[in-house]
Amino acid sequence: MTVSLLAVRGLVTEIGSGAAAIRPVDGVSFQVDAGETYALLGESGCGKSMTALSLMRLLPDGGRIRAGQVLLDGESILALPERDMRRVRGARMAMIFQEPMLALNPVMTVGAQIGEVLAVHGRADGAVDDVARSLLDAVGVPDARRRLASYPFELSGGLRQRVMIAMALAGRPRLLIADEPTTALDVTIQAQVLDLLRTLRAQQGMGLLLITHDLGVVAENADRVGVMYAGELVEEGTRAGFFAAPQHPYSRMLFASLPRAGDGGRLVSIPGQVPPLDGSLAGCRFAPRCPHVIERCREVSPDWRDIDGQRVRCHLAGQLPAEMQRAPVRAVRPAGNASALLEVAGLKVHFPVRRGILKRQVGAVKAVDDVDFAIGEGRTLALVGESGCGKTTVGKAILQLVEATAGRVTLAGVRIDRRDAASIRQLRRLAQMVFQDPFGSLDPRMRVADIVLEGMDAQGVGRPAERRQAVAALLRQVGLPDDAGGRYPHAFSGGQRQRIAIARALAVSPRLLICDEPTSALDVSVQAQILNLLKDLQETLGLAYLFITHNLAVVEYLAHEIAVMYLGRIVEKGPAAAVLRAPRHPYTQALIAAVPRIAADGDRPRIRLAGDQPSPLDPPAGCHFHPRCPHAGDVCRARYPDPTVVGDGHVVRCHWVAGTL
Repeated sequence: MTVSLLAVRGLVTEIGSGAAAIRPVDGVSFQVDAGETYALLGESGCGKSMTALSLMRLLPDGGRIRAGQVLLDGESILALPERDMRRVRGARMAMIFQEPMLALNPVMTVGAQIGEVLAVHGRADGAVDDVARSLLDAVGVPDARRRLASYPFELSGGLRQRVMIAMALAGRPRLLIADEPTTALDVTIQAQVLDLLRTLRAQQGMGLLLITHDLGVVAENADRVGVMYAGELVEEGTRAGFFAAPQHPYSRMLFASLPRAGDGGRLVSIPGQVPPLDGSLAGCRFAPRCPHVIERCREVSPDWRDIDGQRVRCHLAGQLPAEMQRAPVRAVRPAGNASALLEVAGLKVHFPVRRGILKRQVGAVKAVDDVDFAIGEGRTLALVGESGCGKTTVGKAILQLVEATAGRVTLAGVRIDRRDAASIRQLRRLAQMVFQDPFGSLDPRMRVADIVLEGMDAQGVGRPAERRQAVAALLRQVGLPDDAGGRYPHAFSGGQRQRIAIARALAVSPRLLICDEPTSALDVSVQAQILNLLKDLQETLGLAYLFITHNLAVVEYLAHEIAVMYLGRIVEKGPAAAVLRAPRHPYTQALIAAVPRIAADGDRPRIRLAGDQPSPLDPPAGCHFHPRCPHAGDVCRARYPDPTVVGDGHVVRCHWVAGTL
């Protein structure tokens, strides 16, 4: 009988002791074969990363493996002394961590860090620098010899992730564990990293354990799928079987939480959250959140059952309805009117670069360079593009959180780009911002009610005696419990903290919300709750949204118009359906082609951009996109393109589209 590359049997990991002990991994069993990708899927807090750390024996303080087996090529990893385990890590099994900036040593060069791995495992077949350079070449790092002398902070997110992969491959491992390897990356860089992992797996015959919560990434990369919930595996099967007919209610609700283009329905959100993984768990762990729960589910933990080739732990497996139905969006208000609520014209934000003892200006970072757009009342404009293109700076410049170099910003007929105190006070009443990281934007020393009340006090909203009642009503409006006002931000989940941030923004009755990646750090189930809330608020209050994101699935669901930014300028804008279904600019086409899809789409072009986005300190002459564009010609290198109208409200800045090449 063939021995699996990795066999995990009944793995139990415990952290803490006594009544405070938790079991983030509780009886998990699966296997990974050589040359195979096994995807471990589930929400944050389900135990996916702790499973990976258990396999590597890299548990936090107080952590221990209570039971089970981990066999690598038939050898028990758990039985090895720590001295021998050090030789296994990196040489036979290696791990790519979720955040490369935290995993890489900030005071060591890239070459030194790769050389350290080679020295420990004796895998340098020649000069260390030459082997390190060949590894960087293999993972697609441009100008590899120069990058050996670079420090991690000098590299982009995509390059840091590639360096981590090169380090993981330095020991020529048989098994590679990738823990959310693309979560913090733009879709274009994500596509490059996933292509690289697929190629390396095929070339070297590695097994790949891919940990993620992104169903699109799983659909395009996995051979087999395991779904994890509250420390247990609840479903397992082939990729084709799982995506054709998921069997567990949790798996089905994950699918139903995903935004779908044009269906107009409310997203299915999973109520509650993953339970604490302590000794109080009984019965099916998903029962408190399951819409199909019966009494037996609360009392008896289900056994594994085989349904159409899938393995599933559910008392009702095979008896569930074919598909979950979405509730239609209720038409409380029209989708907005033609009059512009926000108008941005010629907006520029240039940050001076100063050098020398006298700090003379020697240049400027052109973060935003001549941006124009408008948003109607009750409508959503999505501003999309790669990290570093200037999206967030646009939002901050509108709100006067950074000073604009030039341009005009008008909101509700009022000029809001002036710097006097009266204009800024009026601006704060008309427009508010919801930031990407709610925990970083909420004061941890203030109770939630005081956080929401602060803006009302500053703007003099309502009478003082009525404000506390208004705060309670706002917290209910965004779906928070009645006792939320008396608690601190740390007592809430990520999705609930984002609801607090939205309540704070709504407290002064703004007409415009600028949402800066408000769902990028959330699981799909929590993302669905926030998107439903934003849609409800827009329909009820007539809010306009500037929605800054790189998640095109969210854009497809929420936005009325789209503006695509590249290196400080808008290169394409128009109605959402037109831009997403018939993109004209080569950059927009590459962004859309890079998005992982669940549904089979064999005729979708695979466009991979070469290199990274250039620095806004020294943008290329002519069209900024021409160094990465497959259609670039001489005119692209010489002159920035003028706008070309390609449809009703659909405008593109591209020589190739204009036919001037």
